[in-house]
Amino acid sequence: MSWQCALACWYLRRQFRPATLATTIDVERARALTSKRVWSPKVPAGWRLVELYGANEPLRGEWLEPLDTHATTEHRPVILYLHGGGYYFCSPRSHRSLVFGLGTRARAATLSLDYRLAPEHRFPAALEDALAAYRQLVASGTPPQSIVMAGDSAGGGLALATLVALRDAGDPLPAGGVLFSPWTDLAASGATIRSNDGADPMFSGQAIGRAAQVYLGDTPATHPYASPVYADLHGLPPLLIQAGSTEVLLDDARRVADHARAAGVTVDLQVWPKMPHVWQIFAPFIPEARRALDSAAGFIRQVTSERSAQPSSAISIAS
Repeated sequence: MSWQCALACWYLRRQFRPATLATTIDVERARALTSKRVWSPKVPAGWRLVELYGANEPLRGEWLEPLDTHATTEHRPVILYLHGGGYYFCSPRSHRSLVFGLGTRARAATLSLDYRLAPEHRFPAALEDALAAYRQLVASGTPPQSIVMAGDSAGGGLALATLVALRDAGDPLPAGGVLFSPWTDLAASGATIRSNDGADPMFSGQAIGRAAQVYLGDTPATHPYASPVYADLHGLPPLLIQAGSTEVLLDDARRVADHARAAGVTVDLQVWPKMPHVWQIFAPFIPEARRALDSAAGFIRQVTSERSAQPSSAISIAS
C-alpha cells in the first residue's frame, strides 16, 4: 500500500466511518457533507465538460467530450457512468475525479448520469433513469457495441442491474460493464459484511442494511433489479470488477463474479490488497487509483474494439 493510500484510509476512518456507526441514516447530513467536500478537478486539456441540468434535458448529468470532434468516431467508446452514494447522495459533480480519469484514459466520451435519488425517489427510479439514458443514447445513433456501462458502489450495482434489465427486455446490449466496489446485495448477506467489519476504513458492516432501506422502501431486498447478485446473469457482456480486499462489500463483488462465470459470462475480477471502498475516486492522488483506472480503460478499449470489429449480424440481442 502506498503512503498516499494509507493517508486516505486514515482520513476515511476518522471522518467517514464514524457516521456509518450511527443507528439511523441522516440523508441530509450525508448530502451536505458530500457537497462541502467535493473536489472539482480541472477539465483535462483537450476535453470539454457539458453540464446538462435543465428541467427538460432528456439526459441529465454531465458529458465529458473530446475536443477533436472532427476526428473519426467510428470506434470511439462511450461510457454511461452511474455514480455511487447509496442511492441517496452524491452526484456527477462529486465523482468528476473518477469520471475524468476513466474517460480520458479510455479516450471515451462519457455521460455521468444525474439519476433520481432516494428517499424522494425510491426503487425503481434509479433503474428507470439508467434504462432511459441507455435507450436515449442508442436512439440518438450511438451504436450499442461502442457503449460500456460503468459505476461505483451503488452505481456499480445499478450498472449491473441495468444490464440485466436490458437483457430481459430484449434490448441490444452494450459492449461491457465496469463495476468499481459494486453494492449488489441490499440484503447485506455477504460473509465479508461481518468478517471485514473493522478492517474496512470507510464502512461498518451494520450500516449496509440500514442504508438499503432508504432506497428499497417496501421492495424486498432480494429483488434482482435492486440486488443483482440474486439475478440470473446469463447472456451479459464481459464484466470487469474491482474491489478492495478489506471492504465489507467484497463478497458483493466475489459472488457476482462467481455467478456470472457459472452463467458463461466473461469476468475479470480484480481484488486489490487493502484498498478502501472506491479508491479509484482518489485519482490522481493515489497511485493505486491511477493503475486501477488504467486497467479499466484498457478493458473498455478492448471490449468496444472487439464488438465494433464484429459484423452487425454477429452482434446478437440476448434473450
